[in-house]
Amino acid sequence: MHDAQPMNWGAEALWEQLEPLLPGLSVEVLAQCDSTNTRLLERARGAALEDTGAPGRRQGDALPCLLVAELQTQGRGRQGKHWHASRGASLTFSLSLPLAPKDWSGLSLAVGLAVAEALDPAAGAAPPRIGLKWPNDLMLMGAPGAGPHPAQPPAGPGQVAAPHVPAGHDGSARKLGGILIETVAVGTRRMAVVGIGLNIQALPVHDASWGHAWLQELDPALNAPQALATLAGPLVRALLAFEHEGFAPLRERFARRDALYGRAVSTTLAEAPDGVADGVDADGALWLRRGHQRLRVSSGELSIRQATP
Repeated sequence: MHDAQPMNWGAEALWEQLEPLLPGLSVEVLAQCDSTNTRLLERARGAALEDTGAPGRRQGDALPCLLVAELQTQGRGRQGKHWHASRGASLTFSLSLPLAPKDWSGLSLAVGLAVAEALDPAAGAAPPRIGLKWPNDLMLMGAPGAGPHPAQPPAGPGQVAAPHVPAGHDGSARKLGGILIETVAVGTRRMAVVGIGLNIQALPVHDASWGHAWLQELDPALNAPQALATLAGPLVRALLAFEHEGFAPLRERFARRDALYGRAVSTTLAEAPDGVADGVDADGALWLRRGHQRLRVSSGELSIRQATP
């Protein structure tokens, strides 16, 4: 049974931690809303209107905001997919902020990496438990009691070596959370809205291709406010760093958590319907190996092809 007690989000402490990084930031917690991304996008679009006196609008609509929903009823993933959430069993929030990177490519990978490293600061030779499925999913690696992951083969020309294949090849990677990034123009600036959904406790939801995982498998005492407090600072710092440096400096760290590396995948792209995932490039695009060819995939939907016995 999920905890029905009031949750203490520590909004003031979060604000004190983050406001020096994002001047003008507000931290808001809603008991329920449709979608935190939708709410912040609507605010940003309202701030762009010439009629600033429109009802419900405020000057701060163009300022950074961390919006948390204890219950999100219409959470969205990529391509309009529904994100299942439950009060206390999920962490659902969005962060809006102005960003002006030279290249937006790889932003979802940078966000995923910041969240994974904050919640799972793997060190030494131990393989990380939280991996990343290109382009926007967080995965829990290894079933309880699973053995060590197989070693990764040496990197080929132009590749970045990763010390492990986080997902292994045993099909034990399960979906832990997802990321949805949307942008909107506000005058001469562009606001990014970064939405994150994480499973905290078990939910009666089953993904046919990846299964379901939750953070309390890593730490049974962890709750949604604690998870947010852990990842909020690293997330903001990662976004600000991405604005100046892009994805390239993160490539090796991403490779350590690459949940697709070495796996058979299928895509919706006519020129590359299937292949074996072969890492990402400096812009965050996926490399797909098909026979002797190595193709670059920067858009489209990916799905894991079921292994045959």
